[in-house]
Amino acid sequence: MSTEGSVARDWLRPERPDRPAIVDDAAERRRIKAELLIVFGITLGLSGARSLLSLLDSLLQPTPLNEQHVALNAPQAALNLIDLLAQLLGVVQLVGWGALGGYLLVRAGLRLTSVGLGWRGRDALWGAGLAALIGIPGLVLYFVGWKLGFNLAVAPSTLGDTWWRPVVLALSAFGNAFAEEMLVIGYLLTRLRQLGFRENSAVLAAAVLRGSYHLYQGFGGFVGNLVMGLVFGRVWQRTNRLWPLIVAHTLLDVVSFVGYSLLKGHVSFLP
Repeated sequence: MSTEGSVARDWLRPERPDRPAIVDDAAERRRIKAELLIVFGITLGLSGARSLLSLLDSLLQPTPLNEQHVALNAPQAALNLIDLLAQLLGVVQLVGWGALGGYLLVRAGLRLTSVGLGWRGRDALWGAGLAALIGIPGLVLYFVGWKLGFNLAVAPSTLGDTWWRPVVLALSAFGNAFAEEMLVIGYLLTRLRQLGFRENSAVLAAAVLRGSYHLYQGFGGFVGNLVMGLVFGRVWQRTNRLWPLIVAHTLLDVVSFVGYSLLKGHVSFLP
């Protein structure tokens, strides 16, 4: 087999690594499954269920999907100071979700470096490259889906023009990135390896989960994040590096959140 064919096979059908070992003990396997249900039942799995209900509600409205609006970062209080504190608490919650996944892996005897949380200098460059790879096609997919009526009009931010808005949006971007990549990639894929899932089955399950909690944006939001999940999951499976994914996700959200707040009202095609 040619070198090119071997590389393609390794990316399309990667072999499961030796570590972490598959858990054979029946009681331990039940504990891992229960843990997965609990963790995602209070975090992103619950968000996915709520997102599905939100989409169903939107579909039942008389207004076409692409004429309905949804905001990703909206004010949570009338008073600026209280709104700032509420936004920061949202960031703390997201970081806490990601930390929960890391804590449970450590409690299970794994090191955070084993899921790629050891920082390397080139992680930032990798992350920037991944952000460009995902961001440009993703933006095109969103606008096409919106124009065709498959997406709601998504406003990344409707926060007021305050001094703290860029800071909060950047922190929110990191919070989203850390929670999603830590839970959906580092934690979930590691647990699925311990349960003996094939690499392709595991990455598909994680990608569907990622898409599910973006359903509130419309069908395009689901498909776009499903594809992002497949790419990010496979990159992690092949490189065992988590920080590049967190960096890429943070950059994507910073550009989306902060860029939108700066361009809104100046660019006609923005919803």
